[in-house]
Amino acid sequence: MKTPIDAAAQLAITTLTSRAPEATELASLFKSAGYKLALVGGPVRDAILGRLGNDLDFTTDAHPKDCEKILNKWADSVWDIGAAFGTVAGKKGEITVEVTTYRSESYDSSSRKPNVEFGKTIEGDLARRDFTINAMALELTTPEPTFIDLFNGVADLQNKLIKTPGKAEESFSDDPLRMMRAARFMSQLNFEIDPSVLVAIKSMATRLEIISFERIRDEFIKILMSPSPRIGITVLVETGLADYFLPEVPKLKLEIDEHHHHKDVYEHSLTVLEQAIGLESRLDGPNLTLRLAALLHDIGKPKTKQLIAGGGVSFHHHEVVGARMCKERMKKLRFDNHMIEDVSQLVFLHLRFHGYGSGEWTDSAVRRYVRDAGPLLTHLHLLTRADCTTRNKKKAESLAKTYDQLEERIALLMEQEELDKIRPDLSGEEIMQILAIKPSPTVGKAYDFLLELRLEKGPIGKEAATAELLTWWKGQN
Repeated sequence: MKTPIDAAAQLAITTLTSRAPEATELASLFKSAGYKLALVGGPVRDAILGRLGNDLDFTTDAHPKDCEKILNKWADSVWDIGAAFGTVAGKKGEITVEVTTYRSESYDSSSRKPNVEFGKTIEGDLARRDFTINAMALELTTPEPTFIDLFNGVADLQNKLIKTPGKAEESFSDDPLRMMRAARFMSQLNFEIDPSVLVAIKSMATRLEIISFERIRDEFIKILMSPSPRIGITVLVETGLADYFLPEVPKLKLEIDEHHHHKDVYEHSLTVLEQAIGLESRLDGPNLTLRLAALLHDIGKPKTKQLIAGGGVSFHHHEVVGARMCKERMKKLRFDNHMIEDVSQLVFLHLRFHGYGSGEWTDSAVRRYVRDAGPLLTHLHLLTRADCTTRNKKKAESLAKTYDQLEERIALLMEQEELDKIRPDLSGEEIMQILAIKPSPTVGKAYDFLLELRLEKGPIGKEAATAELLTWWKGQN
């Protein structure tokens, strides 16, 4: 009778050979050169779960230079950007591989960079891995593939449990980012964290301070883009990890929304995130810009809270303050400028719809809504819809219907006026000809005047635009 380990081993071997036969070819080359090669970490876990992708991680006793020589014989392309850390990568067809020399790495109390030492055995290499479910290996250079599970990773997979191979404190001291990684695996796999591991995270959260913002950002993105980001974000907040890189989110727990008295702003934000994810099909799948905006759209509320007569609260201009805070935080986390501007703009605009009322906006107001959203219009549609978390079914249906009407008006005006290409009826060249002026700031002012006119009245034609321009010009002189 097969044990769970036997079954897991067979499943991993079958999945690997059927999905990635190239791995067998690579193993043969390492074996011929006198080295060992084992599939390791996440790919082994995913092979057992039946979800092996095209990115494969291997470990070997060969040093990086020897790995590079062997990969050059097998891969279509090879790169050694990680060689200083023992990793050489290559790609063949659709398969990308990273081959890493047996190693151990640790951080000292003040450094952000790991100290890397090459090891001699796969057992030592597996012992330094982050979690038991990632500490399994499939040795491919033995006569038959050999499944290695020294830390009961199969059992933890079955029990959906995140544990460390050794003491959690030692593991997190070596690489504090592993604490965030635990939250990520919870979000990705819907696993639980072993109680002892959770205690260690809470006690060592301050250790995250030595990790670079770039690494923290990348791990946070993986959590946010997982199937269930609420799970991971909850762990980050409850353990104190979020305090060190995204303190604005835990601070939301202190506030009660004026429109959502049944939940605090933190819970509201997580609900908005989940509802936004449910609408992402309109953006062709998971969208980081939308998810960031959904999570952060109300971060300006704690700073704008005011008590009002009757015991209520208000958060006037929290969208303005929130957009500024969003920019500052995302800059610290080293997001690219384009992402920063897009997310901040969505935070800034997320309340704009609530001025729409029951559809009283003029065509001019609708044009400005489209103009201000720009290429983010669909994102804004989804964020605004997701921001309705009321339990009042009638109110929710009314808001949805009103937004349907706004989208219909936008679509109609788009068709009639090409709203996505809003520009004045006259070009810069035409402005200079009509006013008999040369390129100067005045041309820009005239252009802005005509653009405002276009937004206010829609397309009016060149003749009418010329008359309006000349009237404006007289007023300038």
